Amino acid sequence: MAVTSAQKSILIVDDTPINLGVISGALKDSFNTKVATNGEKALAIASAEEKPDLILLDVMMPGMDGYEVCRRLKANPATQNIPVIFLTGQTGAEDETKGFEVGAVDYIHKPFSAAIVKVRVSLHLMLRQAHEQIAQQLVAINNELEMARQIQLSILPSDTPKLGGLKIVARYIPMTSVAGDFYDFIVVDEKHVGVLIADVSGHGLPAALIASMLQVALTAQSPHASDPGKVLSGLNQALCGKFQRNFVTAAYVFVDLEKKSMTYAGAGHPPLLHWRSSSGKAFEVSENGLVLGQFPEETYSAVNLPLESGDRCVLYTDGVLETSSPSGEEFGTGRFMKLMESKHSLGAEEFIDALLDELSRWSGHVRGEGQQDDITVLAIDFENQPTAVKPLKNAEACS
Repeated sequence: MAVTSAQKSILIVDDTPINLGVISGALKDSFNTKVATNGEKALAIASAEEKPDLILLDVMMPGMDGYEVCRRLKANPATQNIPVIFLTGQTGAEDETKGFEVGAVDYIHKPFSAAIVKVRVSLHLMLRQAHEQIAQQLVAINNELEMARQIQLSILPSDTPKLGGLKIVARYIPMTSVAGDFYDFIVVDEKHVGVLIADVSGHGLPAALIASMLQVALTAQSPHASDPGKVLSGLNQALCGKFQRNFVTAAYVFVDLEKKSMTYAGAGHPPLLHWRSSSGKAFEVSENGLVLGQFPEETYSAVNLPLESGDRCVLYTDGVLETSSPSGEEFGTGRFMKLMESKHSLGAEEFIDALLDELSRWSGHVRGEGQQDDITVLAIDFENQPTAVKPLKNAEACS
């Protein structure tokens, strides 16, 4: 409930009794007034437990002038938010500029008009109340965003799957408290795993809410985890009709360690990048259908990739490619693939760190600051497989 004007307290500071009387008379019917005849007493009253809601402060006073009083009020955290209106007979631009520089919100010129004094005081009290309400709302919004961030982090996997012969490393860097990027896994068994990465259009809370829907939708696709086309079709069906202004790009891969292969399908998503150890080169893998959530009848096809020991595949969101230099040039796929080739000897974690460091260098921003989109990267390393040792028969063992 808004506080009525009769409950507001006004401190009037002036060394001239006539001025104190005129201003007090103009305000006493609508406000509680307190008076001080010098700067020291004004500071003491302003710092008391029951602080004034607004201060009318004479500029020219013996000893400590109004400018110094205002400076001290604004330097004290306990009084810095109390509006100060200067009372002055000086109307020069330099004088008024100096007052605003030390923290005043307005000027009332002498000789006083009772009506003007009352209107100015009422206006600035309303502005202060509006400012306080906005500040409270911002605190509430920030608290809600922090709760949303914690919830979103709890939805993302706490760790990556641990399969013998496979190393998966994920990094998730939201642009704001919450993000529209998402990734998750379907672990079938110790030899088979599905990996999803997705990016909701837009930013902030709306995108994060849609991203949270993907966790439930992906769990429902577990029965056909080995078929990326069906997984994306199922996600599309689950999302269609749930929102209008957004869409989702996604990529899903199924890794089969027994067959040493990976099956890939995409939905409007940046292509998978594959560094092949046998050639030492990186190349794009693109098998894209339309984005998710907008076209109920869309179907998705998949492509199968043989994997070799030492291969690395990288899934990522477009925040990587679209990271811009100070001149506006995007990082792009070409630089990404060259980095994969030059840093292939690094482990998956070190490689992602090198990528993020390069994006930071390219953009001119400290990592995690100044980015214009959410960034998620998943590196999948097909590690060197130990050669199976054929067990010796009893006769061979004895010979």
